[in-house]
Amino acid sequence: MSKPQKAKAVFNWSGGKDSAHALLRALASERYEITALLTTVNQQTLRSTMHGIPMELLEHQAQSIGIPLYTVDLTPKGNMEDYADAMSEATAHFKESGVTHFIFGDIFLHDVRQYRERQLAPQGITVMEPLWGKSSEEVMSDFLATGLETVVITTTDDGVGKAAIGKRVDRKFISSLPENVDPNGENGEYHTFCYDGPIFRHPIPFRLGSPFSETYDIRLEDGTIQKYTYWFADLHPASDTSPQIGIGD
Repeated sequence: MSKPQKAKAVFNWSGGKDSAHALLRALASERYEITALLTTVNQQTLRSTMHGIPMELLEHQAQSIGIPLYTVDLTPKGNMEDYADAMSEATAHFKESGVTHFIFGDIFLHDVRQYRERQLAPQGITVMEPLWGKSSEEVMSDFLATGLETVVITTTDDGVGKAAIGKRVDRKFISSLPENVDPNGENGEYHTFCYDGPIFRHPIPFRLGSPFSETYDIRLEDGTIQKYTYWFADLHPASDTSPQIGIGD
């Protein structure tokens, strides 16, 4: 009996642990032909949105994984309208090549999934979530068993803060998190950079400098403006052949 034909898919790649974990699950399922890693990038900073991963490192990840990187530019407005327009254009591009599925690494954010489905369903694209349906504790336990290696590169100041920047995500790190912090950082408490593990042909060399903070004015649903402060790792490619975790080992 012949194997069923794989669905043509695009993987929405953040460069972090949940993305890497979900990609590992999607590849292991053998249900998809993943044609691209789609990443949103701020062309003014040449870094991925939110995680702040430099383009060069995103390209190194894609090369090591063996799936082409496709970047979506969110400038000039940089807001949700700009995101929707840019993603709509990207979706149309991939639909022309026969893509039927977009794969994401969400766990339980129902509003985020519903937004994705509202945007993609009218274009005939099915949303797939390989990590969906488990608790954060279960997903983290599964992640730690995968052999994927990742380091914290972005945090909220009122969450795990500056002290977590540069930490490897391992059992020691998870056990150190405050009770109000989701183990996976699913509420935005922290973001990561994945640099080694079973999806990679070789480790991604990188280096971390001193953490720095940025404060943003965010307009809430009621129209009020609230300030949010984030800490970022000074993440850069490394010329060495192995990762260099300079802080928070």
